Amino acid sequence: MEADYVLDDKSAPDDRAENGPLDEHEASPVRPYVDLGGVKIVPREGLHLRLEVEEGSKRVVAVGLDFAKSTLQVQPFAAPRSTGLWHEIREQIADQIRKQGGTTTEIEGPFGPEIRAEIPVAAGGDTSAGTSRLARFVGVDGPRWFLRGVIAGEAAADPEAAEKIEDLFRSVVVVRGNDPMPPRDLIPLHMPKAAPTDAAKTVV
Repeated sequence: MEADYVLDDKSAPDDRAENGPLDEHEASPVRPYVDLGGVKIVPREGLHLRLEVEEGSKRVVAVGLDFAKSTLQVQPFAAPRSTGLWHEIREQIADQIRKQGGTTTEIEGPFGPEIRAEIPVAAGGDTSAGTSRLARFVGVDGPRWFLRGVIAGEAAADPEAAEKIEDLFRSVVVVRGNDPMPPRDLIPLHMPKAAPTDAAKTVV
């Protein structure tokens, strides 16, 4: 049974402002963070950060977090103050996966509606080999920003691993800044300003 959504409604957990993902103005000023520009990450034991860089522009386009035998990719985007992006973007993601030959299911998850997807994996360019990977697409609309997450690895299917990655997604702080930006523009990301601790090693 599919729920009815108005496309520009905001989608976020009821307790988002208390339990995350947080806006920079909601985050604790004394908590240690790894500053990556558009997002801040709480370092924790066993967490590895990967910055995904666009080849031509050398622009950082996503932050990859490896944790608990799973991966979480996060991207922060500018959004309107009073409306959300996730309902519309979710439909576009599902359509794109289906065009790639994958399957999608929409469920109500801990952050609201999310997509559970089975995506074909090309072996030597051949997507008909029958191999696929599971992924979860989650999204949260915040104040003037939208945070997208892609969960893969054990957390895509195992409830115990999922809980750890969901907690990691909740701990992300989005730094929107005050500069005017068109909705859907990626909020700029950059290398850490301070060297991360051993608990959050960075790999580019």
